[in-house]
Amino acid sequence: MLKALVTITLLVLVISYPVLVYLGLKHLKVSELGVILIGLFIARLCFTAKSTSKKLVLPLSIIGCALALIAIASDSTLSLTFYPVVVNTTMFILFGQSLLYGQTIIEQLARLKHPELPEEGIIYTRKVTWIWTVFFVVNGSIALYTALYCSLEEWTFYNGFIAYIMMGILLLGELIFRRFVLKVG
Repeated sequence: MLKALVTITLLVLVISYPVLVYLGLKHLKVSELGVILIGLFIARLCFTAKSTSKKLVLPLSIIGCALALIAIASDSTLSLTFYPVVVNTTMFILFGQSLLYGQTIIEQLARLKHPELPEEGIIYTRKVTWIWTVFFVVNGSIALYTALYCSLEEWTFYNGFIAYIMMGILLLGELIFRRFVLKVG
C-alpha cells in the first residue's frame, strides 16, 4: 500500500516536472533544484515495478539525471527545459518503432481488452498510432521552441498545461470517435 502511494506520488511529480522546475527556480539555486530532480528521477526508477514500465522509465530517468547534472555543472537552467523534448522524442521513437515492427503500441493496448482483435481493429489501431506519432513530433517541436526561445513562464505554461490539454483532447477525441462513430467499447 505504501509502495503504491509512493509510486503514484512520484508519477504525479514527474508529470508535474514543468511546474516543479518553475517553482524550484523561483525559490532555489539551480544546483539545489538539480539535486532534487536527480533524487526524483532515481526514486521514480526505484519504485517502478513492472519491467515493461522500466523500459520507458529507465532512459527517461537517466536523461533527466543527465540534464540536471548539466544544469548543476553549468549553473544554467537551459538543460532543465529540455526534459519535455526528451519525453516527446522518446515517445515518438517508441510509437514510431512500433509502426515498423510487429504490433503497434495502440494495438498492444487494445489487445489487453480485446485479445482477439479483428483485422479492422488492427488497421484502426495502426492509424491511431500514426496520429500519436505525429502528435509527439509536433508537441516535441513546440517544447523545443519554448525551451530555446520562450520565457520560463511561457515554457511552463505550454509544457505544464497546454501540452497536457492537447493530449487530453486527442485521447478524448479518439475515445468518442471509437465509442460513438465506430461503436466499439
